[in-house]
Amino acid sequence: MGRRDPGRHSGTPERVTEHPDLAALQRRLAEFAAARNWQPYHTPKNLVTALSVEASELVEIFQWLTPEESARVMDDPGTAHRVTDEVADVLAYLLQFCEVLGIDPLAALAAKIDRNEHRFPVPGAGGGHQQPDS
Repeated sequence: MGRRDPGRHSGTPERVTEHPDLAALQRRLAEFAAARNWQPYHTPKNLVTALSVEASELVEIFQWLTPEESARVMDDPGTAHRVTDEVADVLAYLLQFCEVLGIDPLAALAAKIDRNEHRFPVPGAGGGHQQPDS
């Protein structure tokens, strides 16, 4: 994947040529927190609370937009920067939460997709239409 022009936002996530893997990002986050002696505060309760706050800050950006405006949110560089930062905050807290509880986030996601494929079969493949849930 090639790197997108950082000043251009077309509604799709920026693609980066090379990026660290999830484990490397989790290590960096742990090292960052350790260097500041933040580990005592990084309890599951505090991390999931911070995750919820950051997710709410992401929601706030979209709160009063029409569906059409929300689809074009990455076209405005200032708003795109805010969205990108909030996505990073959400992911950072989610990765830290997973690290503290010993959850492999990619394995958890793969298992959830597997369960959903069984719960929500393709229409016309022997199952009725069901509304997705979490």
